[in-house]
Amino acid sequence: MTTQEIDYQALVAKYPWIIAKNQDCILSPDSDGLLCGLLMSHYLGWKIRGWYDGKVLLLEDGFRPKDCVFLDMEIFRKDVRSVGQHMVLFNKKQLPANWSNFGNCISANNLRTYDGKHDFPQKYPLGTIHLLLGILGSVQKMPISTDAICPLLYTDGTFKNLFNYPENCLDWLHFLGAENPTSPLHTVFFNDHYTISSLMNALDTLFTTLRQITGGKRGGDKVKLSNSKGEAQNFDATTKSIDVGVVAQAEQFLQMLARDTGWKYVSNQWSWCNLSHFEFKKGTIKPSQGRYDALMKQNPVSLAMTSGLAIEYTTDPAGHLE
Repeated sequence: MTTQEIDYQALVAKYPWIIAKNQDCILSPDSDGLLCGLLMSHYLGWKIRGWYDGKVLLLEDGFRPKDCVFLDMEIFRKDVRSVGQHMVLFNKKQLPANWSNFGNCISANNLRTYDGKHDFPQKYPLGTIHLLLGILGSVQKMPISTDAICPLLYTDGTFKNLFNYPENCLDWLHFLGAENPTSPLHTVFFNDHYTISSLMNALDTLFTTLRQITGGKRGGDKVKLSNSKGEAQNFDATTKSIDVGVVAQAEQFLQMLARDTGWKYVSNQWSWCNLSHFEFKKGTIKPSQGRYDALMKQNPVSLAMTSGLAIEYTTDPAGHLE
């Protein structure tokens, strides 16, 4: 296990916007992004102005991407702030010429200069919400209720990684300072509340709740923005609104999370209407130095090495983010 540990004071000094109040943000539309939105709106008064899933961006009229902080994705633009946990670097020994485009991005793997070529088995195994909890918890008290533990272990399949990759998870928890009893992460990961069997029962109850939200279907923990072709879905361009049924389902999930975490869901801080939509080009390449270099020369909006066999990326041929 490494002895390396994050320097939160230096991180906040470099990215002071991460603890600034009343920021506008754009979320990924899954459970991790929704938790990030709840956390930042509850403690810092952030407003959710839009949604981005790697194929479609929905953004409240009157706002620009650079006006907002993207949560749960890394945006490859110097003037756009973002926070994420994906593997975005292929080879630390051969940085792209435009690597500084991530200069305004807090990326978990980049904090440790981890890359896909040398460090993929050691990549970050938790959610963006856990990184944010560590950062905010370093500057203010953030009590975590026992009811919040299960959803915080559920998001992004964190509970699976704890058992599949315990050594890597422990290493990253050490890096994040989770062993410190004052950290909110300590309550989540080093609590005595759950036995293995009681955690399984708690997760089973959560899965049952998700099925009830969707009427037995999957997807109760996310907002579906696009189809497999990358086209906007569940969005009415005429009314400029996300489908009312999709919003109702998302709000049920948010209200459940709010009840368990104590982070209030205030509906007027979340943009479900008055939205413009922008579509991007999504692609996948097999990881190699040549293909990665060629991709970075295209100035992608975002990317993630999702496995040892694939780098998923988004480009912006229409220049929506320029």
